[in-house]
Amino acid sequence: MRPSSPEAPAPITAKLQPAIKSGLAPALILLLLSASPALADPCKAIPDRGPLPPGLGRGQTFTGPVVYVGDGDSLCVARGPTPASWIEVRLADFYAPELDTPAGQAAKATLSALTLGRTVTCRAQHRSWDRIVATCSRDRKPLGALLRQAGVREGGRGRR
Repeated sequence: MRPSSPEAPAPITAKLQPAIKSGLAPALILLLLSASPALADPCKAIPDRGPLPPGLGRGQTFTGPVVYVGDGDSLCVARGPTPASWIEVRLADFYAPELDTPAGQAAKATLSALTLGRTVTCRAQHRSWDRIVATCSRDRKPLGALLRQAGVREGGRGRR
């Protein structure tokens, strides 16, 4: 390790010490995850190949808290405590703008505000790679309708 100079920024762990001591670290980590650029999603319940886990066939419903929002129309629903039980969902009733656009970032922020940490109920339609395309609702209101009501305009691939 090289010695630090007086002008060198403090290590990130030093900057986080007040949050860690106050017990806010989990909330801070959740905020950082929801505001960060798209990375590989943590949802691992559905394999790329092979059979779907039980309860995820066409027309079946599943419920759980939203633990991750990938973009303006993708999220993870937890059916258990670990990523191995988290289901990646692509909303069937909303086409968000692409994440690499300002409107896409705003759509992700809106979906996060509407769902992160809240319970949703989803009805599976079909599989798309390692995710389920589904219609989901929060408090009996479809997420697509909630996004539109919040002012998010559709604009993803295939929609304008």
